[in-house]
Parts: sequence; C-alpha cells; structure tokens
Amino acid sequence: MLFQQGKLSVREVETKDEMLLVKWLSDPRVLAYYDGRDNPFDLAKVRGKFYNREDESVRCIVEYEEEAIGYIQFYPLEEEEREVYGYVGCPDIIYGMDQFIGEVDYWNKGVGTRLVSAMVQYLVTEKKADKIVMDPQTWNERALRCYEKVGFQKVKLLPKRELHEGEYRDCWLIEYTKRMIE
Repeated sequence: MLFQQGKLSVREVETKDEMLLVKWLSDPRVLAYYDGRDNPFDLAKVRGKFYNREDESVRCIVEYEEEAIGYIQFYPLEEEEREVYGYVGCPDIIYGMDQFIGEVDYWNKGVGTRLVSAMVQYLVTEKKADKIVMDPQTWNERALRCYEKVGFQKVKLLPKRELHEGEYRDCWLIEYTKRMIE
C-alpha cells in the first residue's frame, strides 16, 4: 500500500485490477470526463495503457472503505512537458498527476477532494515535490473546483491540448506549490 488516510487508501495497480479498469473505462459516464465516450476501453487497451509500460508513472488503485473505486497516477514531469508547460530550466522537483473516480456512486461526496489532497501530501512529503501539476480540460468545472479546494491554481491556458470526443479541447495548466503547506 502506498498510503492510507482515514477510509481512503491508495495502492499500486495489480494484474487483478484489469477488469475493474475495463469496467470503469467502458462506462460512458466516466468516459465523458476521461478519454471520451467515443473511446471505450477493452482488456487489450487497458493492458496497453496501464500495464507493462516503460515510463516512470506510478499507477494506483484508489480504495474507499476497502472497496476499489478509482484510479490515480503520478509521475515526474519529463522535459517535453516541462517545455510545453513553461518549466524549462526550472530546478524544482515537479510531478504530474491524473485521476478519476470510476464508481459513480462516489461522485459528488468529497471523495475526490480527499484523494487529491492526500496525494498532494504524499508527493510533497515522500517524493519531495516542489510543484504538482495537472492539465484538466477547461469545461470540467467539477474537477477544477475540486482541485482549487485543495490549493491548485490556474497558471496557463493550453489551447487545443487534448483530443476528446473528436475535437481538440483547451486545458488549464494548474499548479500546486509546496510553499502552500509549509
């Protein structure tokens, strides 16, 4: 287990989680916010995206009261993203993160806010992150409110950043800086 905070725990993805990811990522309600309803996942696609990858992402399952309810990943920001985001030459330790709650019964109950807050705390204390960044689509107001509650701030508009449901959508670069919790 990576960490536990109250009823919430985060552990690394295991092979046994494949079908959970297929379930969540073939649900149109989840896909409306993650990868698009026109892009459902089957087992082969889940295996390709979440398993046997040669990158530095740490892929995790989110549990609430010992029930798997979602997914979160974090990764040190690579040079290509540092360039796009405007961090070239910045000496800070910067992590990116992405997440979704796959069990829709847990939406709008504060679980996402607790998850993002707990992961920020983990990255700052355990990984010594100076900054944590995400790039949610501009129209995803629910996610943006969640992130802002935790302390993320909008830094930069990223026009036409992400292909979603057949069109390139604008995203916000949002940032959390370590100084906010010191």
